[in-house]
Amino acid sequence: MVERGMYFATEELKQLIRSVGGEWNDTKARPIVCLVKSTECEGLYWAIPVGNLAHRNPAQRERLERYLAYPERDIRSCYYHIARTTTMSIFFISDAIPISEKYIERAYTYGGAQYVIKNPQTISELERKLFRLLAVENASPNKYRQRITDVKAKIIAELKGESKGDL
Repeated sequence: MVERGMYFATEELKQLIRSVGGEWNDTKARPIVCLVKSTECEGLYWAIPVGNLAHRNPAQRERLERYLAYPERDIRSCYYHIARTTTMSIFFISDAIPISEKYIERAYTYGGAQYVIKNPQTISELERKLFRLLAVENASPNKYRQRITDVKAKIIAELKGESKGDL
């Protein structure tokens, strides 16, 4: 996988999240950005789902603006980010998820090539918000609905060739 590259995840990833008691109710074929390679395990990345801002109704846009307006010290200010990809996009940072190559269906392409985020300001803000969210997750495991800590443990076990049993 390419850091900051956009992909589509497999249905198997959604099933993995549900298998550990997490929620992943998104039925759309939503791209994800594999933002950064994890330092915890070779082959583990941190991914963020991405949506199209134009597809949001006024109530949804108002909710996004409310979260984005929270003071920077409030973790809720890190739940979303709006920036340009191939269109004006919403990054659902609070739905961040660990991922490995196994759970990638295909690359997200634009103009015949894989789309990779290159804007340094966008990258900086996404990383800042993701790392803050992961710090909260480390302090309170499985705080978020997708059960990040349990999903990460399963994927690390797979990458290390360990049993998929209870961890």
